[in-house]
Amino acid sequence: MAATRIADLLKSGQPGDSTTIQGWVRTKRAQKTLCFINVNDGSCMSGVQIVAESDMAGYDNVISQIATGASVEIQGTVVESPAKGQRIEVKAEQIRVFGGADESYPLQKKRHSFEFLRTLGHLRSRTNTLGAVFRVRNAAAQAVHEFFRDRGFLWVHTPILTASDCEGAGEMFTVTSLNLNQPPLTKGNGVDVEQDFFGKSAYLTVSGQLEAEIMAMAFTNVYTFGPTFRAENSNTSRHLAEFWMIEPEMAFCDLMGNADLAEDFLKYIFKAVLDACEDDMAFFNQRIDDSVLATADNIINNEFARITYTEAVELLLKTDKKFEFPVEWGIDLQSEHERYLAEDLFKKPVIVTDYPAAIKAFYMRLNDDQKTVAAMDVLAPKVGEIIGGSQREERLDILETRIDEAGLPRDAYWWYLDLRRYGTVPHAGFGLGFERLVQFMTGMGNIRDVIPFPRTPDNIEF
Repeated sequence: MAATRIADLLKSGQPGDSTTIQGWVRTKRAQKTLCFINVNDGSCMSGVQIVAESDMAGYDNVISQIATGASVEIQGTVVESPAKGQRIEVKAEQIRVFGGADESYPLQKKRHSFEFLRTLGHLRSRTNTLGAVFRVRNAAAQAVHEFFRDRGFLWVHTPILTASDCEGAGEMFTVTSLNLNQPPLTKGNGVDVEQDFFGKSAYLTVSGQLEAEIMAMAFTNVYTFGPTFRAENSNTSRHLAEFWMIEPEMAFCDLMGNADLAEDFLKYIFKAVLDACEDDMAFFNQRIDDSVLATADNIINNEFARITYTEAVELLLKTDKKFEFPVEWGIDLQSEHERYLAEDLFKKPVIVTDYPAAIKAFYMRLNDDQKTVAAMDVLAPKVGEIIGGSQREERLDILETRIDEAGLPRDAYWWYLDLRRYGTVPHAGFGLGFERLVQFMTGMGNIRDVIPFPRTPDNIEF
């Protein structure tokens, strides 16, 4: 008999049904003639209770092999459960132990700190909290694809290896096949990158945006969803060296159309996760952050506020609240400013547009005032910026000037400039860090706990 997922069994299993389940033992409680075993297979928060009676064939031998962490297969019959909080349980007729676990198994039945669990990246997914996180992550990822598919977007796989620095910040991991102990040198004793694998310097990508712009110039509406990398030595609860980014790019689109899509996107993803992971989200609301469900409701059922950067600065200057960082036109908003706008002033998400050109990337469209660019940030309560985007600069001469002002070599962006020479159109897009989104949804305090294998300074396992 094929195994039944425990989520399906708990939802639709009926007394009298024959069933086979497979999973890992969470708890075992043996009495004289009975043994109660809770088994979970990761398909849902709850495990299913297995009742094994002493008259089962091979009872003593198999029960002696079972301990917390062991992997088992149970064949049996679904029966009504007399215990509170569970509708059914399974009376075991045959138990097979695939792999045992002894007392050294580190996830015994007690509460463990997230710091401790990060030392057990190979096992922590078996816990309630991390299991719930990764089910939410899965539901959110599927919703991302559904959202864009339903709107006719093409999913494009942008390269992980790149020669371009999209952000111009220089925080990139270098990729090389050279012998670092004895690299080939130029006459000036610099590393001769022409002898490297690609014949030039190569890096891990910080963003798929520029390549997505190429594809948008052929397919109109595209999106990327894949890993990106930042060599930023920031050891905080908000930063990862490897993370996943969602980046749509739309031809024939302006800043307002971009903002509309970003708002629709967040509402859709939150609604989809609430529908798919009701129990998991209730768990986060009960155990992690009691505002998780209220936050989701705030996102789904409120029209986002929209203000310009200039208006935001004016509002911040008028408040009596004391900020750690200064508020001044021309300076980027800090997280405390963003959260004040979203949490205290508007009490809902806020889209801030038209930032000073001097603090934004070269590719953002210069506004007619020559001082600001058609940029936007979506600010959310509790986290601040959750989405950043812009209308892109489609005018060749202005883009060339902006590249020069950023101190970037024009010849490195020849292909990017060609997009403005041949059939240029207004276009726009945004970026959203997927882990930031999952962290926001679940209320988890550390971004390292919403990705299976976090990559951070001085930490790379597996």
